[in-house]
Amino acid sequence: MKSRKFDKSYIEMAFVWARNSYCKRMQVGALIVKENMIISDGYNGTPSGFDNLCEDENNITKPYVLHAEANAITKVAKSNNSSNGATLYVTDSPCIECAKLIIQAGIKRVVYSRKYRITDGLDLLNRAGVVVEQLGI
Repeated sequence: MKSRKFDKSYIEMAFVWARNSYCKRMQVGALIVKENMIISDGYNGTPSGFDNLCEDENNITKPYVLHAEANAITKVAKSNNSSNGATLYVTDSPCIECAKLIIQAGIKRVVYSRKYRITDGLDLLNRAGVVVEQLGI
């Protein structure tokens, strides 16, 4: 199936994009795709202008670190593109905060590879009617 081939390619690209993250504990990448075109991308990290240090001296993630999905959604918001009806490809399943952003951004489908131990984000996406699929690579 052609769409499955593209799904696999986009999720692999999300893993490549995750390598741009300076986070040590976990590197996450995300792509927003609409009509077979990448319209935004993101990886987890600190806000623009901050030092690229995601963890404190105790290896705890700093509270202001942005998730890959949030970075991709805010990036598309600053562009001339619309994420309405798009698909989000992300290396790891979204948290509940990112799930809220995904719903509000009009993203209709989420494809992720690794399931995070806390699944409330997936539960919320399902409740909102967002198509959620796991695709391991």
